[in-house]
Amino acid sequence: MTTTMMLILNGKAASNAAVRNAVSALREAGHHVDVRLTWEGGDAARYVDEARRLGLDTVVAGGGDGTVNELVVALLKLPAPQRPSLAVLPLGTANDFARGCGIPLEPDLALVLALQPPVPIDAVRVNDRGFINMATGGFGTQITVETPPEQKALLGGFAYLLTGLTRFGSLSADAGRLSGPDFEWEGQFLVLGLGNGAQSGGGHRLCPDARLDDGLLDLRLVTGTELLPALLQQWIDGGNSERVLTAKLPWLTIATPHEINLNLDGEPLSGTEFRIEVEPGALRCHLPAECPLLLGKA
Repeated sequence: MTTTMMLILNGKAASNAAVRNAVSALREAGHHVDVRLTWEGGDAARYVDEARRLGLDTVVAGGGDGTVNELVVALLKLPAPQRPSLAVLPLGTANDFARGCGIPLEPDLALVLALQPPVPIDAVRVNDRGFINMATGGFGTQITVETPPEQKALLGGFAYLLTGLTRFGSLSADAGRLSGPDFEWEGQFLVLGLGNGAQSGGGHRLCPDARLDDGLLDLRLVTGTELLPALLQQWIDGGNSERVLTAKLPWLTIATPHEINLNLDGEPLSGTEFRIEVEPGALRCHLPAECPLLLGKA
């Protein structure tokens, strides 16, 4: 069966020989593959809309988690029946969504996976934005943003712990009120994790019980005003503690007295009021048959 797809490729990967070879192999096998390069903000959204107008089956996010997020946001703006399916060609530093799902990192294998039937997965809307993997807030956002890319490449996941330890002197808690179905909490918190997927920050399973198709969001909140190194390590490793609050919710609101930042799959969003809501089955995604983030597959 012939597949039609558009590979929306981060411009930095334009000269990647492995990607070029993988695209050529698909074309030689009879599949239709258009390639578009992103150069500036808004490019991915325009290309997703072009794929829709052309009636293509699939859009492929060729890049890191930020590129995946750009395509997800663009897809969510389309009427559900008009959304092409989503595939991922991981070319970033962390590739947290792809790694969590077990999507191959090799370009040829990742594009072959895009030929397999897609499965429905949830997406999450945050005000007028969206994400597919994870949102973090508080100290977690600072750690993610301030860890240098070269340090991530050299040290892997330990780089985030190292950044956190060096920032202890400037650490301050955020205050907020969180509300959801049969859930109310108000107080001070240091780290916030909202998982549709399980891992973030270069491989840390911050929400290890999250699933992409359960219609629920996994909340993990480190409460209080003092963050000890051991507690930071527990949160990064997805461990439990009496100061780590957890919940599974279809939606959640966050209200804060001062502006805070949420990091949506690596993309920042600032504000004092957020409504975070799961949209069950919003996207069709090409995932491995044994993807551990699907119900019944872990």
